[in-house]
Amino acid sequence: MSKRVLIVATDGFEQSELEGPKKALEDAGIETVVASLKAGSITGWKDKNWGDAVAVNITLDEVDANEYDALLLPGGQMNPDILRMDDRAVDIVNEFDDLDKPIAAICHGPWLLVEADIVDGRTVTGWPSIMTDLANAGADVVDEEVAVDGNLITSRKPDDIPAFSKALIEMLADD
Repeated sequence: MSKRVLIVATDGFEQSELEGPKKALEDAGIETVVASLKAGSITGWKDKNWGDAVAVNITLDEVDANEYDALLLPGGQMNPDILRMDDRAVDIVNEFDDLDKPIAAICHGPWLLVEADIVDGRTVTGWPSIMTDLANAGADVVDEEVAVDGNLITSRKPDDIPAFSKALIEMLADD
C-alpha cells in the first residue's frame, strides 16, 4: 500500500516549500493530499509577490489523521501565522504527534509546532526569525539544514528542501 502525506497550508505558503517536497514525495511514489482552510485553491508566495495556485483536495474539517502516514507543514511567513490561529490546524498537528507519525515543518512552519506545544525538550530548527520562538517554547534549537528528533523533521529555508524531503522520505521508508 502506498504511503500518504497530508500537506496543510493556506494562502501565502512559500511556493518552493510546498511544491518542492510535494514533487519529491510523489517522485518517490508517495501520495500527497493538500488540506486547507477553504476548498478550491490556495496561492503561494514567490519572490516577494503572489505565486501560483495549488489545488486543495480537502478542507481541514475533513482531515482524519488516521488516514495519513505523515504531515508536511510548508513555511512562508503568512501561511503558518494564519494556520496557528486556527484551532483545527493546531489540533491536526497534535493528532499526528499523538499518533507518533512523522511531522515535517520547514521555514516558519515550526510555528505550528510551537502552537501545538510539542517542541519542549526536542531538537528543532527553523527560519532565523523564529529561533527565539522555538527556544522560548523549550526547544533545543540548532542551525542545521535538517533536524530530526523522534517524529519531528524540521528545516530552515528553501535551500534545505532536498535534505528536508530526503529525511521525510527516509522516515516513511523506515516506518
